[in-house]
Amino acid sequence: MDKKFFVMAIVGLFLTLPVAMQAQRADLYKVANIKRFEADNKEVPAKAKKEKRVVFMGNSITEGWARVHPDWFKENNYYGRGISGQTSPQMLLRFQADVIALQPDVVVINAGTNDIAENTGTYHPSFTLNNIKSMAEVAKANGIKVILTSVLPHDRFGWNKSIENVTQKVDELNVAIQAYAKANKIPYVDYNAEMRDAKGAMKEGLSKDGVHPYPDAYLIMEALVKPVIDKQLKKKK
Repeated sequence: MDKKFFVMAIVGLFLTLPVAMQAQRADLYKVANIKRFEADNKEVPAKAKKEKRVVFMGNSITEGWARVHPDWFKENNYYGRGISGQTSPQMLLRFQADVIALQPDVVVINAGTNDIAENTGTYHPSFTLNNIKSMAEVAKANGIKVILTSVLPHDRFGWNKSIENVTQKVDELNVAIQAYAKANKIPYVDYNAEMRDAKGAMKEGLSKDGVHPYPDAYLIMEALVKPVIDKQLKKKK
């Protein structure tokens, strides 16, 4: 290769590299959708001395829960911080803004559905589990008690029908979450066991699409998680 041509090629590469990097750069502030609860978080009053506060971190399942049962959240001083479509890395990115900043006594974490559905890319079980672990550890480092919950039963994702072996992936992730919770003495709430049919899908009558619970189905989840929350709150001095 001609030396002059080689030098020009290298110079050209370095001149175009910033443009290529710019095109690939993601705005993580937007990716995490930090603005979704930015205004709501500013409206949360300063925490009273004896106040007990709980935040639910999650995806559309959590978002829908707070939307259809607002009185349950309000009367218990629970704050719903679920965002539709989000995966565990997105939740981790906004965990400081939407959980830690609210100074809750307890956080209830539900993540994994959209990871398996590959909403933000290829599903890697260990990556998802590590994101859940990181949220738990950040919370504990800030004096917040953690409750981990199972991924709900799913056998398909209507928005991504290419995903195979959904039930198996859900079950394997739940086993891993539960094992981590047990090893670290973190309460684990198993929604899945109460809401699945014999094949591991959502029981008939609990969901229209096999993913998102009907309003009445959330009553099952409430009956499971509230006693655990109450127990954790009693441990807080």
